[in-house]
Amino acid sequence: MLLSHRSVWLDATRPKTLLLAIAALLCGNALAAAQGHFSPLVALLALVTALLLQILSNLANDYGDVRKGTDNAQRLGPVRGLQSGAITLTAMRSAITLTLLLTTISGIALLLLAKPSLTVLLTFLGLGIASIIAALAYTLGTRPYGYRGLGDPAVLIFFGWVAVGGSYYLQSHQFSLTILLPATASGLLAVGVLNLNNLRDMDNDRACGKITLAARLGPTGGRWYHLGLLLVSLFGFACYSALTAQSAWGWLFLLATPLLLTHGAQVLGATDGRALRPMFATLIRAAMLTNLLFAIGLIADR
Repeated sequence: MLLSHRSVWLDATRPKTLLLAIAALLCGNALAAAQGHFSPLVALLALVTALLLQILSNLANDYGDVRKGTDNAQRLGPVRGLQSGAITLTAMRSAITLTLLLTTISGIALLLLAKPSLTVLLTFLGLGIASIIAALAYTLGTRPYGYRGLGDPAVLIFFGWVAVGGSYYLQSHQFSLTILLPATASGLLAVGVLNLNNLRDMDNDRACGKITLAARLGPTGGRWYHLGLLLVSLFGFACYSALTAQSAWGWLFLLATPLLLTHGAQVLGATDGRALRPMFATLIRAAMLTNLLFAIGLIADR
């Protein structure tokens, strides 16, 4: 029974999606390491903070959707502990509070370790608070932004620009606009995972008043948008490599192109939401592989 209860809570954290946070931090830290700036402790604390933020977002997402009735029998996604009743609302609130506390502690420890200037410290404190608010406000509150089609830009900002750009800065104590190219590229792959989720549950979301960007675009538009996310992501990585690569190693990420394009074609050919269900794992693996190859290429290209 104890093991079963643990597995329910583990599932509530959505462990597969945590790879997206790992991928973003891998990208940001590799960008800094390729320029000779790397602290293992800063990288570790940044990773822990990012994972806790991702878990906080996942728990709050489940709580908000259950409270609003969006996670119901018509939803095509996996049935999680809160929806099934294996986790109570009270227990989930406690878990959210605990995760919020741990995230705050980890984030403050990260900033103390990185030792930025006062101005940068205040900036990152603001970004940290904004990240926590974004994690909670996606489905919580009277006007959750995830119900108004704003989830996609939020994921780009926090999984791309903040996660990649922020981890790069904390390692290197410098910033360049060119870093926004791989930061955007990495973030768009995370947006793709959200879009796939929204495409799958589009009909149920609409019925429950959750008007995501995919719901606004419709089935056909949402699928072409998905392919566009993948292509623009590859373009972003390619632009950065064109500016900085000194050898073929800088283009190593292109080895993931067939996997991404095959996935995009499968999404275009999907006939309904159920057909999209097995594609989540593929995209998450492809996103991780793309970022990993990009990171390896950066280091090998030094």
